[in-house]
Amino acid sequence: MANGNPPQPGGDGETANVISSPPGRHVPESTASRDPGTVLLLADGPIPLHEKLERLCGKTHLLVGKSLEALGQGLANATVIFNWSGSRKLLHDVFVNCPKVRWIHSRSAGLERSLFPELVESAVVLTNGTGVFSPSLGEFALGAILYFAKDMRRLIRNQMNETWEPFDVLMCAGQTVGIIGYGDIGHEVAARVRTLEMKVLAVKRHVPPHSDELADHIYGLGGILEMLSRSDYVVVATPLTQETKGMIGERELAAMRPTGVLINLGRGPVINEQALVQVLSQKRIKGAALDVFDKEPLPVGHPFYKLENVLLSPHCADHTADWLDNAMQFFLEQLQRFHAGAPLLNVVDKKLGY
Repeated sequence: MANGNPPQPGGDGETANVISSPPGRHVPESTASRDPGTVLLLADGPIPLHEKLERLCGKTHLLVGKSLEALGQGLANATVIFNWSGSRKLLHDVFVNCPKVRWIHSRSAGLERSLFPELVESAVVLTNGTGVFSPSLGEFALGAILYFAKDMRRLIRNQMNETWEPFDVLMCAGQTVGIIGYGDIGHEVAARVRTLEMKVLAVKRHVPPHSDELADHIYGLGGILEMLSRSDYVVVATPLTQETKGMIGERELAAMRPTGVLINLGRGPVINEQALVQVLSQKRIKGAALDVFDKEPLPVGHPFYKLENVLLSPHCADHTADWLDNAMQFFLEQLQRFHAGAPLLNVVDKKLGY
């Protein structure tokens, strides 16, 4: 699997054994394999690997639905909730009606649809899809760098206009990529740009005490302006939390080089979108490659559609042919660990939000 063995939140290698009983939830002190309970899958429509999921859960222990009513008969005995495509409200409503739930898994890496006060304050384990989609996002970042270095838009425009117009292009080797959010996605980006002999700088909430084989230097959050000023390409790969919302604003964009390119693979609201539109419209930076936005789908008439220095992806940079299969396969592996009473991967620090 592309996911491999994903790093844990904050790089601290956190895992959790799901057989411990959450306070206030009367769960017998027994392993999940003896009393697996019911698995609630919040989804509608076709589910990848559904037959395999049914075999693992047992048909009597799996309920699929996208409303409280559809899942009603399984709420009382549910020990696992898998939020495949449900809303934050649905997850909340299901959670507060599941007295035995021990573990919630989010298909996506982003947790804005998964966190709410009752869950944060509980001892219920929350895991996410970190690592499942990261290789594809790393490739997208590499493609975006090459797109701007080789001025692909100009090549395509000249081809469409039947214009033969040679021009100089940039080498990537020796240039610097700055990564904001040096987790699983950040490492996948770093590994790929290193093959082009690019330098790597990174910003991470917790700076590791040891050196990193991919990054030339890792800054704490206080070093973000310096990193931005030293980078030719800036890749934003941080999750959306209260701390990261709007962390790239006017001051940070002003710190970028006029020849700099901003690539956002994390979440739209991490960047002040209005400030970014202004900076791009005034060509105060070279350009931006954006896979995520404040509002999705991006509304008709939004300036990003018309700006020639923007490469726009409709939040599909990780949508490979097998991305949904990979997401389900990772959950199935997690479910086997749960049934065996083994530690889960990708355990989230709910208070930090990643």
